[in-house]
Amino acid sequence: MLRRTKIVATVGPATDDLSVLTGLMREGVDVVRLNASHGTVEDRRRRLAMVREAARISDRSVGILLDLGGPKIRIEGFRAGKVMLAEGQAFTLDTELDPKGGTIEAVGVAYKDLPKDVVAGDSLLLNDGQIVLEIEKVSGTRIHTRVRVGGELSDRKGLNRQGGGISAPALTDRDREDIKFGAQEEVDYIAVSFARDAADIEQARKLVRDAGGDARIVAKIERHEAITNLQGIIDAADVVMVARGDLGVEMGYAELTGLQKTIIHQSRSRNRVVITATQMMESMIQNPAPTRAEVSDVANAVMDGTDAVMLSAETAAGRYPVKVVAAMAEVIEGAEKYQLTHARSRHRVEAMFKGTEEAIAMAVMYTANHMKVRAIVALTETGATPLWMSRIRSDIPVYAFTRHEATRRRVTLYRGVYPVIFDVTQSKSTEELYRSIFTRLLELQLVKSNDLVILTKGEYAGATGGTNSMQILKVALAG
Repeated sequence: MLRRTKIVATVGPATDDLSVLTGLMREGVDVVRLNASHGTVEDRRRRLAMVREAARISDRSVGILLDLGGPKIRIEGFRAGKVMLAEGQAFTLDTELDPKGGTIEAVGVAYKDLPKDVVAGDSLLLNDGQIVLEIEKVSGTRIHTRVRVGGELSDRKGLNRQGGGISAPALTDRDREDIKFGAQEEVDYIAVSFARDAADIEQARKLVRDAGGDARIVAKIERHEAITNLQGIIDAADVVMVARGDLGVEMGYAELTGLQKTIIHQSRSRNRVVITATQMMESMIQNPAPTRAEVSDVANAVMDGTDAVMLSAETAAGRYPVKVVAAMAEVIEGAEKYQLTHARSRHRVEAMFKGTEEAIAMAVMYTANHMKVRAIVALTETGATPLWMSRIRSDIPVYAFTRHEATRRRVTLYRGVYPVIFDVTQSKSTEELYRSIFTRLLELQLVKSNDLVILTKGEYAGATGGTNSMQILKVALAG
């Protein structure tokens, strides 16, 4: 059985070697993430070129996701590199302090409007919630706090207001430059960090299109406000990412598992792709094997129906980037064996379909789940019909036959969908088309002679948005 859940892996210093990148792809990476929070545009350009070369060597279609940095709120630096904050001590955040002038008593803040966004009584969380400060008063550029939970604090650590409420816009000037870069380089997905509402997603999409790009938009759910506006964000986005780091800090870790399940369910029910991210195999940054808790974490995301699971520092900066991908693939496969509900989905059984493609996709998956079908072949220009199909749990693979490289890269993120190079316009008759499809399936060893396959196609070969029929065929080259 093919692995249905996809793997997104972040590149960074640990993957700046063509053999390592090739190893990642051979172990099963489907989509590569470029994190715009670190490095320069030239770093990203160089890594993107290496990724594409590794994909060529590996003979794989690999999607590219550019993750915008967004308005990450951070403290500035310390003179000595770090300090140890003690519970009960006074500590000040000052937006006008020298960026490298932090001490045990005060530190600068990169976000200049922070004093306008907070009031006495608020709690501020530093370093992913490891340190908690309670605000006693705000005076000009200075925020006077008392340390409620202490610990070691070093340069450039993230800062959140418990319960959300930071007014920084989702898209920064640097993000706008990175969007232009993404459009120039024809990346497949662009992720919007710290999105608050649908308007943030729509703004990003307009900027991408104005720059000449066709990337699909990923909404990262990591703000308190995003949960309040969840349905609107899901509808506006193409893909939703459960970004559990900042989301857990703002919402509280006790709610995180329930929120993850809710976001996955709502995204799939609204026919959106969903990625589960952050610290999935964090221990493998240093260790060659995951913990039992990490195995359960990945497996539960898979069994919740996520399209993809994501690796961040594990591959970007870890000691074992190739091993962690192999371990994640193994855990996914193990979880999918026990996902016993996949064959009888009730997805949208009470809903009215939005169009012909969705109706065909639903009919195909219902038929596939009630017959001994070996494979589903979707002749597709944009990947729309395979996307509809992938919303419905099934252990029957969906092969997206397409002549477009961009479509092949895009569908690498869809659960249970696999890209195949195929030019439908080369077939001059229906008989020739069937023969070409069967030949391709057999040479890739995806089916055997006499297997049943379901084919979806349009009335006009090569026409966008034209899928309007399904057929049940028996694999045979003669006749």
